[in-house]
Amino acid sequence: MSIASDARFWDRSSRKYAMGAIADQAGYERTLDRTRALLGSGDRVLELGCGTGTTALRLACDVQDYLATDISAGMIAIANEKHAAGLIPGLVFRTATVEALRPDAAPFNAVLGFNYLHLVRDLPGTLRHIHALLAAEGLFISKTPCVGDMNPLIRLALLPAMRAIGKAPYAGVFRAADLSQHISAAGFDVLATESHATKGNDNRPYIVARKRT
Repeated sequence: MSIASDARFWDRSSRKYAMGAIADQAGYERTLDRTRALLGSGDRVLELGCGTGTTALRLACDVQDYLATDISAGMIAIANEKHAAGLIPGLVFRTATVEALRPDAAPFNAVLGFNYLHLVRDLPGTLRHIHALLAAEGLFISKTPCVGDMNPLIRLALLPAMRAIGKAPYAGVFRAADLSQHISAAGFDVLATESHATKGNDNRPYIVARKRT
């Protein structure tokens, strides 16, 4: 298994994924509202793991520039189809990994990663790349399923079995406390850790972290 195989999995799943309903719509709206309040109208924003672009299309109107990326060309194709139905100035979708992005003269004011960090194969390395892409005191905002806090049957039996038959991509196993430690070790100060779930505890902490300078 590799990043390339993960991309192929999401390419195969993209159309079905696009048709799926959001399990906790109220919790999702809470996440959008909280994130919107943290962004400024002049901000440059990067979203990693944007999928079919649902979140990008909701948030991009509130900032100056919004680059939404995903490793799956299939997901990005669907995102561009949605975007074509109502173009938003400053919003760009691109097939890319965080490792392929390079810091430039205009760094990002915020990097977003929703349902993303558990899918990366090198969590510490990914967080270091995010740190490098941010402007001084820029924000990293994430909402991540922490498989280590879930039912042991999920992480010890169900996920390995599904990966073995090609029904699931790679998924890292860590607890919320471990994730916070990784984020801090990558050069961030964790400002807030919240739960936005409205249907019980879904073990997906919403974390706001500021680049330490």
